[in-house]
Amino acid sequence: MSRLTHVRTGPYAPPVAAEERVVTSADGARLHVEVHGPADAPAVVLAHGWTCSTAFWAAQTRALATDHRVIVYDQRGHGRSPASAQLPYTTDMLADDLEAVLGATLAPGQRAVLAGHSMGGMTLMAAAGRAKVAEHAAALLLCSTGSSRLVAESTVVPLLRPGGLRTRLTRAILGSKAPLGPVTPVGKKVLRYATMGPGSAPDKVEACARIVHACPRGVRHGWSQVLEQLQVDAGVRELTMPVAVLAGTADRMTPVVLARRIASELPNCVGLTELPGLGHMTPIEAPDAVTGKIRELSRTYIPTPAQVEQDRKTQEEGVDAA
Repeated sequence: MSRLTHVRTGPYAPPVAAEERVVTSADGARLHVEVHGPADAPAVVLAHGWTCSTAFWAAQTRALATDHRVIVYDQRGHGRSPASAQLPYTTDMLADDLEAVLGATLAPGQRAVLAGHSMGGMTLMAAAGRAKVAEHAAALLLCSTGSSRLVAESTVVPLLRPGGLRTRLTRAILGSKAPLGPVTPVGKKVLRYATMGPGSAPDKVEACARIVHACPRGVRHGWSQVLEQLQVDAGVRELTMPVAVLAGTADRMTPVVLARRIASELPNCVGLTELPGLGHMTPIEAPDAVTGKIRELSRTYIPTPAQVEQDRKTQEEGVDAA
């Protein structure tokens, strides 16, 4: 059986980066970072979710890099970022790593759209009060994510009503230390049921399966403990910049009720997009919708060079007048 970490051809095959670098986080953790697109274009930073990698954003990276500077990185322990020597994993680590990437890839004061899927969205919420986020975030996209009660709200376990038994079974499944093994037809069916909409095309299921099965089981288990205990509701209320929320209505991992709750608590929510019949893996299930939302945020909230120059002149004229 093949142990490919991602598909090699088609729209979900990762493009070749213009630049690769290693960024060191606050505790010494080393993070694999890729930069795509023109150096002088508006910037977008993409944070992937649990058990995924930079390859998860392949469709968005390829589309946006035509006219954006796209920065993607592997969360610690995922992809080409080594597992952390410091355990257990924490949401503070997620926030530290994001700050390190922003500081290493963006110029002082440079604004960017930050988009996070699943644990990547939780990263943005965990880092809400951080200085680098305040400095660099022009707008955010929270994609298929939640801020708390992930295990209690999950519907990965079928048929059971919400309650203690479903929560215990869900915790056991998501926190399992069992190896996923190679990608097989049965494995793909299980993955599609748990993480994708029922109508997901085979190429999309294959792309997700290759990425998820490549995540080391120790890393998968370690971060599952963080997700089980996740509590970043306070971070939602600290995100004062424009924030868009996107979710699939058939998401079993982070059901749409979590997205609605986030949208209702954001100080500056600029829209909740619900994608009918889609599951948790929205950047792969609905690549155009996710890319389009990122483009919309960039177009609306990242000033063009002409706008920056005009603002500079206006400020200088104000100083002269004073």
